[in-house]
Amino acid sequence: MYHKWLILLGCCFLCLHVHAQNWDINTLKSINPDNPDSKVWRATSASAYVLGFGLPVGMWVAGELTNSKGTELKAYEVAGSVIIVTIAAGGLKRIIQRQRPFAKYPGEVHPYKIEDDNRSMPSGHTSLAFATAASIAINYKKWYIAVPAYAWAASVGYSRLYLGAHYPTDVIAGAATGIGSAYLSHWLNKKLFGKRAAQPNL
Repeated sequence: MYHKWLILLGCCFLCLHVHAQNWDINTLKSINPDNPDSKVWRATSASAYVLGFGLPVGMWVAGELTNSKGTELKAYEVAGSVIIVTIAAGGLKRIIQRQRPFAKYPGEVHPYKIEDDNRSMPSGHTSLAFATAASIAINYKKWYIAVPAYAWAASVGYSRLYLGAHYPTDVIAGAATGIGSAYLSHWLNKKLFGKRAAQPNL
């Protein structure tokens, strides 16, 4: 009796896996063109690292110039989310060892360039973008800051699909990793700095 249920359950999981895999590659193919050379999406993709690493530095400098300890502490929190997500995404890539789509489907997925790192899940660019966006949204609780921040992060994720570098599930995993890293950094910041983190912003 139990063996039959286990076989049935295994078949269900197999069907779901095949369906999800088909959705993954079919969605990617619908977004990734034959010649993904758009300067807009290439620049959007690159902006993950420019803003991810540049923003906390800029915030820290602004805090120093205006003598705002609150802004400095928020800069440390954003920097913390960047550090955490870099470690987390890199670790997950090594554990999961998923091939990039252009390596698994040569001739079907068209990359803008062949990435040096052939590990696909999660998307590092997307992870970094969402860590930055979530950290900013947590610290500056205004819709007109949070909405553009998350829209930018989502556009980074889309750019990775357009450029043929990742599957949609890589991007989703990257978004989850980034947001989780931002909340972990926020929690650590509160533990380390306490009430000082609540000082006025710029």
